[in-house]
Amino acid sequence: MRSIQRRLGLGLIGVLLGAGLLLAQSTLWMLDAGLRRYLQDDLREQAEALLTGLVRGQQGIQLDEPRLPGVYQRPYSGHYFRIDLADEIWRSRSLWDHALTVSPDTGLQDGLVDGPNGQRLLLYRADYRRFGQDISISVASDYTPILQAYRRVQGLGCLLGLGVLVLVVLLQRLTVRRALKPLEEVRRQVEQLQQGFRQQLDTGVPVELEPLVAQINHLLRQTENTLQRSRHAVGNLGHALKTPLAVLTSLAARDELAACPELLASLQEQLAQIEQRLARELGRARLAGEALPASHFDCAAELPGLFATLAMVHNRGLAIDWRAPPGVRLPWDREDMLELLGNLLDNACKWARMQVKLEIASVPGGWLILVDDDGPGMAAEFRAEAMNRGIRLDEQVAGHGLGLAIVRDILEAWQGRLTLQDSPLGGLRVTIELPARRDA
Repeated sequence: MRSIQRRLGLGLIGVLLGAGLLLAQSTLWMLDAGLRRYLQDDLREQAEALLTGLVRGQQGIQLDEPRLPGVYQRPYSGHYFRIDLADEIWRSRSLWDHALTVSPDTGLQDGLVDGPNGQRLLLYRADYRRFGQDISISVASDYTPILQAYRRVQGLGCLLGLGVLVLVVLLQRLTVRRALKPLEEVRRQVEQLQQGFRQQLDTGVPVELEPLVAQINHLLRQTENTLQRSRHAVGNLGHALKTPLAVLTSLAARDELAACPELLASLQEQLAQIEQRLARELGRARLAGEALPASHFDCAAELPGLFATLAMVHNRGLAIDWRAPPGVRLPWDREDMLELLGNLLDNACKWARMQVKLEIASVPGGWLILVDDDGPGMAAEFRAEAMNRGIRLDEQVAGHGLGLAIVRDILEAWQGRLTLQDSPLGGLRVTIELPARRDA
């Protein structure tokens, strides 16, 4: 959401800056063009007034200076003229010692020309014929105050534009935030769905989001229904195969096969492998369809009940303790986690003398689960055999027995790792490392 707001904000700033600069420049250009057209009329009137000030004297054409405005007599007044005759040039005293540049074209000049005292002049030239002579009159007016006024307007406009831009961006952020608030709420609900705090998204959303929410809820229901049907089918298949398997096992125990001990041993071994394989594959099938995130494992809610059950089953005064961060929810299926912890804790209680301890801790990159007991432990050579085979060893080797098949399948599905070590309590420590889940 923040990236959307950032992109919208940057886009709005770019559009407003471009539009504002274009509008400001266009406005100033139109004002300048209009003012120059207005001053052109004034300069033309001044040129015509100078033309009427030309009179015929004893020495030919003369300029009646008493009829000239006083601005032409005051140096650097900002008003200037130059009259070009066939054999002489007259200049206003206001030019002082500056030579006014004559334009080759008549009318208002496109650009400004240099004037005295660093002034910038707007120049107008008109050609006339009077008293039988060609007369060219150029009049100029100082445009510097107007340019300075434009600069002040530009500075003030930039300040006002900047203020308006900041105000518009703030209003835009507020508007976008309010407009995206329902989408942010949906994102938060999806996060809660991933963390296991809800089963579906709320349908009370704006009309624009109703199709999205409806599709997500439909997908959740469809996934859950498919999962349930798959698990029911696997369970039905397991129950359907258990009866024929039990019949075959009972037939293998009949006296008729006692005469063939090799055949009997082979048959019993094959039946045991089928039964074990069936149990493992049923467990794998259940793990393949992991439950929805709403069934994540809540340590504070689930562990007390699990430990109470263990205390009832192993009712011989064991000190069973657990420790986990307050309010932690492990991002894995509740049933699978109960089976994993129940299996490990049950074996720990079976072989413990007085104490069993469970510790769940968050570590960089995932979670760490430690199951300790003060039992006889397990020799190093049997640990490697147990990890390689993943079967029950309590009936074959004196010491610590572990049913690791389902535990290994669960950890394989979760990409976890299990190791067996010596426990600080004197027995065996089972260490489980679970990587952090990206969807948690």
